[in-house]
Amino acid sequence: MKALDQTTVVFTSRSANEGFARAVAACFATRLDPTLDEVADIKTAVSEAVTNAIVHAYPDSIGKITMRLRLLEDHQMEIQIKDSGVGIPDVEQARTPLFTTGNEERSGMGFTIMESFMDSVKVRSAVGKGTTVTMRRRIALRVGGGQ
Repeated sequence: MKALDQTTVVFTSRSANEGFARAVAACFATRLDPTLDEVADIKTAVSEAVTNAIVHAYPDSIGKITMRLRLLEDHQMEIQIKDSGVGIPDVEQARTPLFTTGNEERSGMGFTIMESFMDSVKVRSAVGKGTTVTMRRRIALRVGGGQ
């Protein structure tokens, strides 16, 4: 699908950058004139994807996370969160609700939450090479909406 506009930001896998990523995604989404609920959904999904990268991709180090945001035809937004961390050995198992490789503080609901707030979630991963999560959300078209 053709991108009408896009931007890419790169940041370190520090927990403080989760809020930064949420804010950037929310600002970029405003171009599609979303409702507050749609913005909240996007922010929540981004938060989950970035937190997964921070906690699981780089468990013992600080690494790089790349977030690519694209505005697509048909009033859709695509968000790609990519890391170069440890990778996921079994993506299907990782997408199972309540499964986590983290400590007891982790709920294991990250992918489930992303799926509930976005129209589609795709996960590609290779052990030792990293993970890419690509999410799409169609924003309801309103009279006089942006783009």
